[in-house]
Amino acid sequence: MTCRSLRDLDDPETNFEFFLNEFQVIGGGAAAAACFSLNSCLHAAILAPVLHERPQYGVIMNIHEYQAKEILRSFGIPVPQGRVAFREAQVERAARELGGRCVVKAQIYAGGRGKAGGVRLVATPEEAVQTAKNLFGKTLVTPQTGPEGLIVRRILVEEAVEVSREFYLSLTLDRQTSRYCIIASAEGGMEIEAIAEKSPEKIHLLTIDPFVGLRTYQARKLALALGMRGNVCEECVTLIMNLYRCCLEKDCSLVEINPLVVTGSDWLLAMDAKMNLDDNALFRHPEYQEMTDLSQIDPLEITAGEFDLSYIKLKGSIGCMVNGAGLAMATLDMLSEYGGEPANFLDVGGGAGRDRVAAAFRIILDDPAVKGVFVNIFGGIMRCDVIAEGIIQAASDTGCHLPIVVRMDGTLVEEGKRLLHESGLNVRFTHDLTEGVQAIVGMVR
Repeated sequence: MTCRSLRDLDDPETNFEFFLNEFQVIGGGAAAAACFSLNSCLHAAILAPVLHERPQYGVIMNIHEYQAKEILRSFGIPVPQGRVAFREAQVERAARELGGRCVVKAQIYAGGRGKAGGVRLVATPEEAVQTAKNLFGKTLVTPQTGPEGLIVRRILVEEAVEVSREFYLSLTLDRQTSRYCIIASAEGGMEIEAIAEKSPEKIHLLTIDPFVGLRTYQARKLALALGMRGNVCEECVTLIMNLYRCCLEKDCSLVEINPLVVTGSDWLLAMDAKMNLDDNALFRHPEYQEMTDLSQIDPLEITAGEFDLSYIKLKGSIGCMVNGAGLAMATLDMLSEYGGEPANFLDVGGGAGRDRVAAAFRIILDDPAVKGVFVNIFGGIMRCDVIAEGIIQAASDTGCHLPIVVRMDGTLVEEGKRLLHESGLNVRFTHDLTEGVQAIVGMVR
């Protein structure tokens, strides 16, 4: 049953919006980036593959699989029995408690662990320990980590389950419609992008009206479309409803169960789970801060968080310091357009003081990949002389000799330019954005 036939099942007055063949990303990279968070882009890729070819920016909070499963369990969603381990002895104890035969799973902030050797089925506690020895401290490289990979410091030991059928189920935010969207497929255990490419007719999408919420009959139609019948179908209805409740109460931007399985005993289990939390809702969930695994986060991003800076490390060589998220994304787009590669997204905000500006610039300079810096500031609330003082302070602290291109306008712009000109730094001023971008791209080549 395709997405269209699933829609045909629905009552005419119900507000379903299936947009598999209708969704479009409009505008430039900044518009695309504004629509989606990093992990929402993975799901939007089903509908707009072009996003895979462009840099993607956003702010999310990741947690490990075992933490996601603990949250799912608290909402009545069945998950396998498991224990998290930080040492080999804990792996052995967990394996014995689970009967010897179990699954050993590396815990990192990325998917694709199985293909990278991070998930192993073992037959004995001794084999589990040997697998753990090979995984602890290993840098696991997957398509989602990039070539630098992530170090394994935690391992989840789970019961081995006899699997009869596998499904894919996720609930994420569609940032174009500002609504939650359910993505489901009977082809579980595969990356959803691969399913979309090979068999798009097997993907079912359902947009949820926030005023009505998810209704039981909608969940049932989705379960039936996946081929579930009888008691398993009713279990799936309950699971989908609980998943929606989890997303609302926990402020999730993504919950992905892949695979959702039917066991040999006809029970539903969430075999693997990925969950992203909206960091804008941290004030409602102070416990989330304790769930963060700092070993999985770039040290520069940790430092940026300490100064309340919006910073995301990218893979290029041109450091960027901009005020305002929209202007920052437009700047990154322009750099890419003219052949440059941005090293970061950094928004210093509208009311930063000299120390915060200095911290921001120091973070840029601490990235060894940075070969030049582009400063793009419009001084409205932000004063240009404060920006200049912060740059000079950070450059003095680090002994910076990198080329710096400054496009600056607004409050006290002449004073800011004077300070930078007299600082002795390798600074070039431009008034036009295009000219500034071309200048810094040429200087770092």
